[in-house]
Amino acid sequence: MTSEQQPKLARFYPIVPDTGWLGRIVPLGVKFVQLRIKDASSAEVAAETKRALAICREHNCQLVLNDYWETALDTGADYIHLGQDDLRTADLEAIKLAGIKIGISTHDQAELGAALAAEPDYVALGPIYETKLKAMPWAPQGLEKIGEWRKKLGGLPLVAIGGLTPERAAGVFEAGADSLAVITDFFTAADPEARVLQWLRLSEAR
Repeated sequence: MTSEQQPKLARFYPIVPDTGWLGRIVPLGVKFVQLRIKDASSAEVAAETKRALAICREHNCQLVLNDYWETALDTGADYIHLGQDDLRTADLEAIKLAGIKIGISTHDQAELGAALAAEPDYVALGPIYETKLKAMPWAPQGLEKIGEWRKKLGGLPLVAIGGLTPERAAGVFEAGADSLAVITDFFTAADPEARVLQWLRLSEAR
């Protein structure tokens, strides 16, 4: 997928742990999705990434690979998301030379500075609200922090993450977020596909 063909950063940005989930939600109309693989060997990560790329290309969906920038280089993935730890060790020159786009997580001013120095394609801020997905060393950022980041980023896309629900979406968008990264809300829904469709309708209406 060339840069001219890449879908823009979508308003709804689901994050999934494997290609089983990708196969469930991408055909529903998801156009921007992150694959966040945990506790897997390098061979398993490469195999999952290749399967994920095939699914996303079939449905004209942009795949973002979390953390594994070397796998992105090896498999032809063209978008990665880096946490701050990975940002410190990633070969940014090799990533940029390969034409791979980058999203970066931030939680405070120092991390925002480090992210901007890497010239990313988007910046993520979180957790906006309390999240039950994993223990977080950061307190909820709140809507005010979104507005603060919005001013500092200018035209650079801002992704909000953490504790997001359809009921909270309007306030998060109005505070200045361009895209909402969502995990737990649809994972824990009685009907995850129906919840994803709800998110897609909500994001398309804005």
